[in-house]
Amino acid sequence: MNTAAHLLCAAAGWGLALLVSAGAAEPPLREVIDGHLASHWKKSGVATAGRASDATFLRRAFLDLVGTIPTYDEARGFLDDKALDKRARLIASLMADERYPAQQAQAWDLALFGRNPPNSDATRNRSAFRQWLTGKLARNEPFDQWVRALLLAEEDGSELFYVQFQNRPEDLTEVFSRIFLGTQLQCARCHDHPYSKLTQQDFFGMAGFFVRLVSLDQGTTGSGNQQVRRFRVGEKRSGEVLFAGNMKEAQPGRKGDPVKPRFLGGAALDEPALPAGFKEPEVKTGTKSLPKPDFSRKEKLAEWATTPANPYFARAAVNRLWARFMGRGIVHPVDDFGADTPPTHPELLDALTREFIAHKFDLNWIIGEIVNTRAYQMDGGGPAAVTPPKHFERARIRPLTAEELQAALRTAGGTPADTDNVRNEYFLRYFGDPNNGQGDFQGGLGEHLFLNNSDNVRNFLRRKKGNFADSLLLSTEPWEARVDRMFLTVLTRLPSAAERAKFVAYLQSDTKPEPLVEEALWVLVNLGEFRFNH
Repeated sequence: MNTAAHLLCAAAGWGLALLVSAGAAEPPLREVIDGHLASHWKKSGVATAGRASDATFLRRAFLDLVGTIPTYDEARGFLDDKALDKRARLIASLMADERYPAQQAQAWDLALFGRNPPNSDATRNRSAFRQWLTGKLARNEPFDQWVRALLLAEEDGSELFYVQFQNRPEDLTEVFSRIFLGTQLQCARCHDHPYSKLTQQDFFGMAGFFVRLVSLDQGTTGSGNQQVRRFRVGEKRSGEVLFAGNMKEAQPGRKGDPVKPRFLGGAALDEPALPAGFKEPEVKTGTKSLPKPDFSRKEKLAEWATTPANPYFARAAVNRLWARFMGRGIVHPVDDFGADTPPTHPELLDALTREFIAHKFDLNWIIGEIVNTRAYQMDGGGPAAVTPPKHFERARIRPLTAEELQAALRTAGGTPADTDNVRNEYFLRYFGDPNNGQGDFQGGLGEHLFLNNSDNVRNFLRRKKGNFADSLLLSTEPWEARVDRMFLTVLTRLPSAAERAKFVAYLQSDTKPEPLVEEALWVLVNLGEFRFNH
């Protein structure tokens, strides 16, 4: 049994039980999910939405899996397909699409860094990190393996997660525990948690794994907006986090007592003593590397964090994945497992965790199972006033992220990425954070004015050789057919009879229809319908 398993034996009875039962024959996970939810709805008397239309499902699946809306040809082909298995085939094709790993990497990037990471000067351009993670996901590297590589920070691109918290081990402890353990530790940073067993010793014990990390600047590559600062993460052999007690009782000048690393909910790290007379190499400006320590705390943390026996890791991961595709976590918020936030569907969470471990942390497999459920493919309408849906009785209608909105505009306008002449930072400024962290949309006046007035939106829609507006104007089809193309391209649905008639009348009202076509496309992208995944 390895070190991590020894340390977890006392605390991981639940996790080990999952491993023991994983070999039992069970129906496909998608059926288990639907069965759990159906039983819950019946028992709770919850009214559910019906099955989403093909057009609604198509738009939702494209946005969730590849980060943009379907083209006209993709939409037309799917809607005309009469095969009963076309949704499963669409999911499979999207997950095989080259855009799929980039979209999933983008979602993880936002979870790991947020929109405004600390040390933003070093992490503003994260292209190296996204390239590293996209490669991992393109190869479907198991979740535990790439997270272990992230925590070791020895591969080019992986180091930025640590770099954002340079010389801030306490901040890193909070984020690491929240993302990978689903546990909020920030209260225990200042005092013992009043509503759980978490203590300040738990917090500073975890911080001890990070206190020796050092970000070493390797210089800048590239030029202009493509400049990338490179780093290497070194690890010192000495240094401890200091614990000075409850912050309310802090005394001036008291530095505190050193705290040895301790795994959350488990034992202290068994660490060999330093050799007599050991002297730590001095880290100065320009230092490019440090000798690798004989005993690495971050290696022990990476091993402990990602072992299947860890009672936190797989459970937090499946809850986060579930929330990404279903609108909210089974434990909600997703990063706050605790006595006051019990799972709404505990047996379902157990099943997801057990099967994720049994399938060796295969992200593609579990994502495929979730999006192939009847629950994921339900309509978003219904009488419930709570959003996101607490019982998963309907699909969550969500706003597009800044990246998805820009990609959708590019698809709708038929504009290649390298010719759209759009300022990305404006999209991040106005659409970067469209929610309050709980899944509730809070759009503001700024984004409305941007969509209505910005040339950064108009540039996608103006006529250029070979783009969508150009193809509409060169077409010899009746205007009715061209309006159908406009609606299906922009909104992933056909117009109603009344909509078709109004648009045709408008487009035929001038003998020079070019500005009218551009204006009609602008109207469609300014509808609330375009802003959401519906």
